[in-house]
Amino acid sequence: MNNPGNGIAGFRLTEHTWMTELGNWIDAISPDGRRAGALLFDPKIIGLPGVRDRVVHTVMTDQRLVLGGLTGLIPVADVVAAGDQVWLLTAQAVSPTVGDLLATGPIDPGGAAAVLVETAQTLAALHAAGVTHGSVHPGTVVITAEGAALLSERGLADAIRGQVSPRERDAAGWASLARGLAASFGQGAPRAAELFERAAAAAGTLGLAAARDLLVNERSALPGGLISRDGPAQAARGRSAFAQPPGYAPPPVVPKDEGDIVTLLHVPGRSAGPVQFGPGVGTQVQRPETTAERIWRAGRDGAATEHRPGTRLARASRARRRRTIFATAIFAVIMAGAILAWFRLGGSPDLAVKSINVVAPKKTQGCGSAVVITGTVITNGAPGEITYEWRKNLDKDVVKGTLRTNSDQTSYKVPLRWTLQGKSNVKATATLRILTPGPVRTDKATFTYKC
Repeated sequence: MNNPGNGIAGFRLTEHTWMTELGNWIDAISPDGRRAGALLFDPKIIGLPGVRDRVVHTVMTDQRLVLGGLTGLIPVADVVAAGDQVWLLTAQAVSPTVGDLLATGPIDPGGAAAVLVETAQTLAALHAAGVTHGSVHPGTVVITAEGAALLSERGLADAIRGQVSPRERDAAGWASLARGLAASFGQGAPRAAELFERAAAAAGTLGLAAARDLLVNERSALPGGLISRDGPAQAARGRSAFAQPPGYAPPPVVPKDEGDIVTLLHVPGRSAGPVQFGPGVGTQVQRPETTAERIWRAGRDGAATEHRPGTRLARASRARRRRTIFATAIFAVIMAGAILAWFRLGGSPDLAVKSINVVAPKKTQGCGSAVVITGTVITNGAPGEITYEWRKNLDKDVVKGTLRTNSDQTSYKVPLRWTLQGKSNVKATATLRILTPGPVRTDKATFTYKC
């Protein structure tokens, strides 16, 4: 591997590396001393026509989703080019993965359920936003030191292949993950393994939201009846190549002269091509620059590209790299502060319904049955009020309702109790309509009544 010195764009590379279909992943330290990741794309892949542009588009889509409040993804800090190399830099560690943890032993059932619930929630949010992951497997589910499950490599495999995976592919990947976790229990937790198998089947037939709800509603099958991050957190801290005792202070990062590093991501608010941190290439501004953009651009310099050790140009290049890292850090602080202030000043997003799912009993219902049809409403987690109505195809009654949502909850149950009487053999269909907030969303489910 041809790394530029011991780092890239201010990220210090470690010796912990592993190969994937995309290229070479490396555990790294960010300029502020935090755990991070660096992916050096396979040059045979990233050099194919259109691949680099599709990768950049995918990463920029993720950044917009994260800024919009979506959680559960490994955040990408930048995509840069250094000569003929292309690097993806993450602001969060990308190891250990579920695959790493399973290689050393099973994850406890309660912890495995937490991983499945969180990944299903993230995938459902991605689908509601109109995108898919495309490559869900144990190697792309990262476990943090706190036990949270984050998805990495979102959309990158599709970007390389020039395709868009359907939602069913994500559901199948999640189901395979659930079955793999169930198999790891062996004979130690048969009820939990059976629950995971049913959740895997539900993902393929009813969708990820239904599979997630099944795990939550039937968690009594888990030892102690708990879904907890504690097990994955302990396993991740023990497995991490960066596990350090409390109070550990990472050594300072000493910037090196890496040559010309070009970011392939657009500066916020700018519609022109990539921005070069180094000499030679500028970008055409379509409107007056903001203060943040001027700070972002502060490290650029128009000096010549020749670098000779000991010369004034070489010293200027090193100074320019230091200014670039410093300017990038300032920009990150400004953006983080702006986002935090936005939330604190009450600028939280308006309530939005991302998806609904209606489920009815599959078994035929007999005489005088009282049937419960369950609607599940997934929101963006904002507080507010949802108005809805149930309609039944066998009569003209409309059941109206109001649901108050909380800022710390995204999933809500909206049940309908339907009692049928008399001798008949009919198909009964219940339709749930979410009226506000708009747009109107509709889903329905059907069961058989025979008496």
